[in-house]
Amino acid sequence: MVKEQEVETKEKEETLAYNYCAMPLAVYACRPDQTVGRLYEENESATRSPFQRDRDRIIHASAFRRLKYKTQVFVYHEGDHFRTRLSHTLEVAQIARSIARALYVNEDLAEGVALAHDLGHTPFAHIGEEYLSECMKPFDGFEHNDQSLRVLTTLERKYPGWPGLNLTWETLEGVVKHNGPVILKDGQKLPATLADIQKQTDLRLDTYASLEAQVAAIADDIAYNNHDVEDGLRANMFELKDLEELALMGPILEKVRHDWPDVSEHYIIQESIREMIGAMVTDVLEETKKRLLAIDPQSPEDVRMAKQQMVAFSPAMYTMVEELRAFLLKRMYRHYTVNRIWTKVERMIPELFNAFMKQYKLLPDHWQKRVEDAGGLIDNIAQARIVCDYIAGMTDRYAIREHERLFDLYRDLR
Repeated sequence: MVKEQEVETKEKEETLAYNYCAMPLAVYACRPDQTVGRLYEENESATRSPFQRDRDRIIHASAFRRLKYKTQVFVYHEGDHFRTRLSHTLEVAQIARSIARALYVNEDLAEGVALAHDLGHTPFAHIGEEYLSECMKPFDGFEHNDQSLRVLTTLERKYPGWPGLNLTWETLEGVVKHNGPVILKDGQKLPATLADIQKQTDLRLDTYASLEAQVAAIADDIAYNNHDVEDGLRANMFELKDLEELALMGPILEKVRHDWPDVSEHYIIQESIREMIGAMVTDVLEETKKRLLAIDPQSPEDVRMAKQQMVAFSPAMYTMVEELRAFLLKRMYRHYTVNRIWTKVERMIPELFNAFMKQYKLLPDHWQKRVEDAGGLIDNIAQARIVCDYIAGMTDRYAIREHERLFDLYRDLR
């Protein structure tokens, strides 16, 4: 009798966990009741699935809040309407949920990976990453995806029982592999944090990630290509007539102008961006369904072991997206106003790094303690990693202020 009750209770719990999902799940989706688990054992919630808890923990993380003042393309003071790293992340999460729902995969997991994917970004976006990576070359390197993993597993300090957020295996896998398997070239080593995590749990780096993580990755591409077009137009880096020459945007602009002949350019832009997002999402869904039909995966494991990415643009759309990326690289990311920021960050990041390496007592007290606890006084690699953590976690404005505090001779004497 007791055994029957135990079986019945287990069946109810499994049904409850399954029903935590917004819709019935496909056989190839990640189910919360079948999670591999967490790095550190803990009791699960009675009201939220493991993937919901992951998402919520990410939203409440300090690193997530700091994304508000981290650059996407434009530094925060250049205008209140340009995207920040936070608004970009929220747009990625929204698109990821939409695609995940249409594919009958786990929305909570897709959203969690989307929300976490940029937590390791430095101040000043890829410019800051480039110069911090250069500083860290002698000290096991720096890469923003690995730093995101470090934030999730080490740097966030909210729980007395463990470092980091103690997320599920599936969310960590998604953050690490959302762009595909981790393939090492000859002589290449795993990034520092990933190497440490691999000792605790095997993330199966040679396989693809879950369909949910792949959804988050394609949502990132859709989000930034579209909002960078809108922000570039707002910043007068190019005009609508320049976009007419692009294979993707040209027909969309023509259609919008035909449908709305009497509206202002503002609404032409808004409608065109909306149409382009819709076109990309529709294309991804059609291409992904084709690939799923061809392989017919019967479990998340089949997705991981597939010979190709399941969630992708069609070849025709991919070509058009690549043309758009090339346009944005030339007309926006290499615009002279952006290049001027490069010259400032080229000085700022290395000067901060070298100052803290030369004299760790310049760090705030609790960061000094981290250096001492990690043995940084006798281990340059340990000190460099903590200095790197400190700088990578900075917002744009905090980095600017720290640089002023250290190198503006008269700042504190006025």
